[in-house]
Amino acid sequence: MDFPSSVVVGIATLLTIMLLAVVTQRLLGVRFGALRTFLAALLALGLGQSVLRPIVATVVPADGGRPPDAAALGVLLLVLMAMVLIPMALLVLAEALVPPGSVPGPLELVKSVHGRLSRARRYSQITRIAVRHGLGPYLRGRGERLDDRPGKRRLAASLRAALDDGGVTFIKLGQVLSTRRDLLPAEFVEELGRLQDQVAPAPWEQVEPVLREELGGPVDEVFAAFDRTPLAAASIGQVHAARLHSGREVVVKVRRPGIETVVGRDLEIVRRLAATLESRTRWGRTLGLRDLAEGFAKAIMEELDFGVEAANMAAVSAARTPRSSGGTDTTGASVSGGSGSTGGPGDPGGTGAGASEGAVPVTYPAPISAMCSERVLVMERLSGRPVTAADPGEGTRLARGLLDCLLRQILIEGVFHADPHPGNLMLLDDGTLGLLDFGSVGRLDGSVRAALQRFLLAMNRQDPLGVTDALLDVVPRPEEIDEPALERAIGQFMARHLGPGLDSAQLFTDLFKIVSAYGLSIPPEVAAVFRALATLEGTLVRLSPGFNLIGEARAFAGRYLAEQITPETVRESLTQELAALVPMLRRLPRRVERIASAAEHGRFTMNVRLLADERDRRYLTGLLHQVLLTVLGATAGLMAVILLTTDGGPVVTGSTTLLHLIGYNLLMIAAILGLRVLALIFRRPRDSDAREGAR
Repeated sequence: MDFPSSVVVGIATLLTIMLLAVVTQRLLGVRFGALRTFLAALLALGLGQSVLRPIVATVVPADGGRPPDAAALGVLLLVLMAMVLIPMALLVLAEALVPPGSVPGPLELVKSVHGRLSRARRYSQITRIAVRHGLGPYLRGRGERLDDRPGKRRLAASLRAALDDGGVTFIKLGQVLSTRRDLLPAEFVEELGRLQDQVAPAPWEQVEPVLREELGGPVDEVFAAFDRTPLAAASIGQVHAARLHSGREVVVKVRRPGIETVVGRDLEIVRRLAATLESRTRWGRTLGLRDLAEGFAKAIMEELDFGVEAANMAAVSAARTPRSSGGTDTTGASVSGGSGSTGGPGDPGGTGAGASEGAVPVTYPAPISAMCSERVLVMERLSGRPVTAADPGEGTRLARGLLDCLLRQILIEGVFHADPHPGNLMLLDDGTLGLLDFGSVGRLDGSVRAALQRFLLAMNRQDPLGVTDALLDVVPRPEEIDEPALERAIGQFMARHLGPGLDSAQLFTDLFKIVSAYGLSIPPEVAAVFRALATLEGTLVRLSPGFNLIGEARAFAGRYLAEQITPETVRESLTQELAALVPMLRRLPRRVERIASAAEHGRFTMNVRLLADERDRRYLTGLLHQVLLTVLGATAGLMAVILLTTDGGPVVTGSTTLLHLIGYNLLMIAAILGLRVLALIFRRPRDSDAREGAR
């Protein structure tokens, strides 16, 4: 064959393959990938001769003579349908065995291999760390079951040491787990709470290029003074002292170079481990490890972005009720540009009006927004010392101020610090508390805040029914729940913890047990509240051993109720409610009159629209379409079998009668319809999962 003929044959073959691919996809009614459809059509063209030869031999005369025109048309139709049937069957089989996305493309494959090698090295390193600390048997599921307290303490200490050696991601994971008293025994919570995120600082040669790139110039030009020796260093970033050209003292927090790569790789390992444990263990499914891992990954990625922390600081500051214009905070800086203080006489946003007597104000630094970015955070410097170095006599005052501050953030302002552990607190030189590190901040909408307020006020009244109702308003209500039993459990919980002189050390642990026992699912924003309060509980105990958390929280609830129920607030609430009701009340008489008139004259009717939602109509239409295709395919297949087993009828060619030829064609039609239904069945679950993920 000469070259022009080869070109013509090649073009014709390519057009045939493309036409076959288009027809196949149209008949299946499902959109497949272009490469997958093209390969199926190409393979069908290659297999066509060997597959079609027996079919043609069945209906074509053995002597090679020309069949009648009707037989030739039937054979041609049969061949065309068989040719289309091959790629359809291949695509449906591929859809069932190798769903789209399960096999990566060439570029993805290269990246996947590189990622697998990197993860394999990290897996090996983590395994060596676990084995070195005696956790090897537990990785294989053969660890000793420990019921005694000393054994649990030894295992918790080994876990803490292993997480400490694992690096930043696993240290953060341990710190998060130390706040989950609803998941871990007290021995593990106590031990993991000792994890300290302190590492050697990164060399200045690595930090300086990051600062120059993010700040847009050399450090010595941007700042009037910059201390190259960091004040503190952690695994994610380190903090340097500096002074602006305006004379304002600031601190500069810079992210460690390359830390995002390490964290991203470790988070992928955490996700895979969580997915494996959830699929293979009952306790993993009970705890929902996959969702916990995703929540942890999201939190730590936000912590890596210092721009998020700057926005969080601004949000907490903006949520405060501002004081009079031109006022100064406890550090002497102006309210608009200085640190946000929740203290001071008459400050309704903090520990002033309505605050407990003798509570210390709480101050937090203000970010220098123009100088903040994803890798650098510049904020006002607070001068002081670690809160753990406070005098013993000041512990109660500090604890009371911190509790009032956090409760106001949660219940009134709706933006709260979600990680108030002692490392994020300072005792400032002016005697106030400084609240630092806003990488983890929770946000609550008005309805959740109102439910939490009712919860706390009902706790203050020791009303189990009110606490139960408020709790079910905070968490999604399950379809089946024994509310009387839940109310009794809440009543027993309150009797254990809210009586005079009772210890509140296990307060949140017992509350989490009740929530878990009755199958209540805590939304992420509410879980952040509980974690913050559980962390706060440990901080308050360290500040003031024996601090009466329950008594102070109930006192806060009483003060808050007194603040809310004033003539001004009652008048404002009534005005708002009446403003909303007036338009409805004005229309109500006319509507009642129309209903009464229609009932009097026998014209009263009710219209109910079924399937008013477009999604319901679309789902029902698709279901009916699928049922109809199934019925038609089954009918065609049954008719084909009947015709193929029927003797007699006009002979078309050889031993093949007209009835047999029609049966063969009906059999092909039944196969095509059946493959279309299978394609829809295999594709629909993944489409539903994708829509659920999008929601």
